[in-house]
Amino acid sequence: MTEQDRRSADMENAARLRALLNEDQRMTLTELEQFGWSLKFVRRPLFQPSVPVVIDGDRKRYAVLEADGSLNENPEFTIRD
Repeated sequence: MTEQDRRSADMENAARLRALLNEDQRMTLTELEQFGWSLKFVRRPLFQPSVPVVIDGDRKRYAVLEADGSLNENPEFTIRD
């Protein structure tokens, strides 16, 4: 796979993850991205709302984007590195 192919796949994956967010979460993510944060993954537990997880630019801190768009830096679950 070439570097261009990898970038394209990363962009498609990011777009798929972003599509799982509601409007408030997307607005907060856009603001966070200006400070180096990025959407890492979205947990999708059965019969529960999705849980988007963001990571800071230094890759040291994780947080959850709550449904109302707020940032929860102390989620009720452990995020493994």
